[in-house]
Amino acid sequence: MDEDAYRELYREVNNRQCHYEKAILSTRCNCKSMRKLNLAEREAAHCEDEAAWRRCHHYLETLRQAARFALKARGEGQRLPHAKAMRLQVGGLRGLHAALHPGRAIPDPIPDVQGLLREALERWSSFEALPFDEIIKEVTAWEGRRPKRRRR
Repeated sequence: MDEDAYRELYREVNNRQCHYEKAILSTRCNCKSMRKLNLAEREAAHCEDEAAWRRCHHYLETLRQAARFALKARGEGQRLPHAKAMRLQVGGLRGLHAALHPGRAIPDPIPDVQGLLREALERWSSFEALPFDEIIKEVTAWEGRRPKRRRR
């Protein structure tokens, strides 16, 4: 299947793509609102709950604005490269967990994205009020797996 046909079919089948798809498919987090789909021998993540999908989008956009300097992101609305998107998704959830539960070990994987976001909203009442200085520390500290070195 060519890539253009795959992307078109993907958008038809997965009209509410999980905002944490990269982190979920790399087994760094889970979500009770997510359902995995298989399409053309590939995996995708679909959000079953529109309110949860909007909540994730709002958190990620707020976090992205707060982390622009840390991610060295130039333009607004620009798509992030895979490694930076992973750092934002995984590091952002780890930082949120650390802010909510200081002194506790951060679970790997994060067990429920929606549960964590709801807990944050209950405590701070809006994503704009989150302690981003603490959250950004985890965003900058988190590193994905290192690329394998090629033998010469």
